[in-house]
This record gives sequence, structure tokens and C-alpha cells, in this order.
Amino acid sequence: MSLSIEAAKNITRVLSEALPYIQQFTGKTIVIKFGGNAMVDEKLKAGFARDVVMMKLVGINPVIVHGGGPQIGNLLTELGIKSHFVDGMRVTDSKTMDVVEMVLGGAVNKEIVHLINQAGGKAVGVTGKDGQLIKAQKLKLPRNASKKKSPELQVPEIIDIGQVGEVVSINTDVIDMLTSSDFIPVIAPIGIDDQGRSYNINADLVAGKIAEVLKAEKLMLLTNVSGLQDKSGEVLTGLSILQVDRLIADGTVFGGMLPKIKCALSAVKFGTKSAHIIDGRVNHAALLEIFTDQGVGTKITSKKG
Repeated sequence: MSLSIEAAKNITRVLSEALPYIQQFTGKTIVIKFGGNAMVDEKLKAGFARDVVMMKLVGINPVIVHGGGPQIGNLLTELGIKSHFVDGMRVTDSKTMDVVEMVLGGAVNKEIVHLINQAGGKAVGVTGKDGQLIKAQKLKLPRNASKKKSPELQVPEIIDIGQVGEVVSINTDVIDMLTSSDFIPVIAPIGIDDQGRSYNINADLVAGKIAEVLKAEKLMLLTNVSGLQDKSGEVLTGLSILQVDRLIADGTVFGGMLPKIKCALSAVKFGTKSAHIIDGRVNHAALLEIFTDQGVGTKITSKKG
């Protein structure tokens, strides 16, 4: 069965549009945080795996960092372990940390690796503990003491949320070894400190730090929204650091989008060429963002604005 003339024209247009981007990004590194709807919808998961394989085939080096919050929550519920959150972060005691490692370093990581390999790629799963890839320390979460009578007397108190960490450093040797051997790294955001203690770290933050130290061409954060929106609901893109700072200051960026945007800003400030907040609910969102003129989300660069 032959293609119709119209279908052939569409394919030609898509390939023609993609060519300059393929030429531009060949040999470059793209760090992708894989999470949200894209991680639970079977069609989206399969599409993401094919996207990653396509990138590798055209000479791009994708580095995948994944989350797994819903999967962790589901297993904790099954085990009868209650979840507690402070400022959106899961309090992680030793029992919860065992589940986090089981889910992130085991089930979720292995599933992503399997999907990429099934699509024709060569993926290798690691956690931040492997080869001391992610050196971490305990996250000190400050919160203003609300019981103080006078604002001027308020001092930050440190909330202990257990084995939740922040990135101290990234050992790029592990990533470099894999990418130079034609493998696709799939990284679970679990770090380790000097005493060998494990920490659960936000996947956006890990992806951002890895993009910084690798001087990646792009950092891509897959989300459950269409991108950074203005106050009327329109998606904003082509933003500079200064423009984003203004959006934070005037309250346009708030809530769950704020830490993602700050992560993207940090990456761009410290060596990543551009950061993208993209809609993971769109099938093949990663390819559409990289290889089309329009893209599917918000792009942030270091250009002055």
C-alpha cells in the first residue's frame, strides 16, 4: 500500500524541519527528567522510550533522570506505612527510605531501562549511589516559626524530614563512561553521603545539577502542565533569566511550578545552554521540543531580556 500524496508531503515536511536540529545537536548532551503522566500512561511511556532511542541514533547523548513519587506512595500504602509531607516533601524515615530505594532503584528504574532496550536502545540503570555518582547531604528545611507574636522576632526553624537530601556534587565519570560507550544512562535520584547514608532527592534538582556539571545543551523537565503560563493562562516561551526572575517576583510563578523554574534557572545560569518545561502528556513531547520550530513548552535561556 503506497502513501497518499498528502501523507508523503507531511512526512517530507517533518523530516525537512528536523534536519537542521539534528545537525545542530549531534554530539550534544540532553538531560531529561522523566516524570508525571508520562511515567504512568503506557502509550506515553512507550513513546518516550522511542524518543530517547531516536535521539541516540542521530548522535545526541540523552541522560535520563526519573522520579517515582506516585509509585512510592502506592507501595507505602500497600505496606501500611503512612506518608507525611512537609512543604510538599515526603518525610523519609528509615522504613520509607527502604521503600524509596526499592521503587526508584528497582522497579521504576528497571522498567524504564527495559522500555528503552525494547525500543532498540542500550540503556543502563544506575542510582546516585553507584560509583558515588551523587554525593548528597541532609536537606535542612527552614520554616518560619508561626507561633511568634511579632514578625521581627520570627526566626527560621529547621524541620527534620528524615533522609531527604540535596546534591553536594556529581561524579561525571560514571555518566561519561556510559555515554562514551554508546549506552543511555537512566539515573534514580538517590544520593549518598560520606558516612554511606542514603538520601531521597527531588528528581528535578538532580536533573538540573547533572545538566549543570555536564554543560548540557538542554535540560528538559517533563511535567503535567503545558508549560509556564502567564496570569491569563497563556504558555510563555523564549524567556530570559531576567524575565523569569520578574515572573517570580510578581507572583506569576508560584506553587509547584516554582521549584521547577528555580531548578531550570540554576541550570541555565551555570552552564546549560537552555532549559525547557515541557508537557509530558503530549505523546513524543521530547522529540517535538527538540526537532520542531514550535516546540511544546517553555524555553528558558541565558540571553538578556
